[in-house]
Amino acid sequence: MLWYPKSFGAGRNNKVSGVFMLRLVLFRHGRAVPHDQGPDIARSLTDTGRIESVEVAKALHEGGIDPDLVLVSPAIRTRETWDSAKTFFPAAQIQIERDLYLAMPETILSLIHAIKDGPKITMIVGHNPALHDLALAFFGFGDRYAFARLRDEFPTSGCAVFDFDVSSWAELASNKGRLDRFLTPVEK
Repeated sequence: MLWYPKSFGAGRNNKVSGVFMLRLVLFRHGRAVPHDQGPDIARSLTDTGRIESVEVAKALHEGGIDPDLVLVSPAIRTRETWDSAKTFFPAAQIQIERDLYLAMPETILSLIHAIKDGPKITMIVGHNPALHDLALAFFGFGDRYAFARLRDEFPTSGCAVFDFDVSSWAELASNKGRLDRFLTPVEK
């Protein structure tokens, strides 16, 4: 089961108020096996992590969010998260991005700023605390109820969707994002 607001899915493109914008999807990897089960980069998803990753990806797709570009950390758990999700996004161009593993928010922002013209919706499949910190920094306005939940935590398989009223990825900046939605798996 997935938590999302009743208005989820309203507006199936990245056009708000007649202005086209860029959309960024921050997708935290699914629940992984414990840290004591090998090197951190080699930790795989649990069955629950796979199921929740599929649920979130399906909700994104059903809500009209289909990324053009997906940047994925090389860690096994992020790659498995993408493998669980990719069925819903067959047209997405995928890039395994070495610098996403153990990245600081500034590193992720640099990777985003380096995206060339073309993709209008970009997804980052990565890790905390960087994704959570970046999401908090991007928030400028939008769904305040979703932000209250996001402020508290960015759980595994959590996904924050931000819209930016800019024409270039290099223009993304702190406090300029509109939080469209924040999806989280429901604890069972």
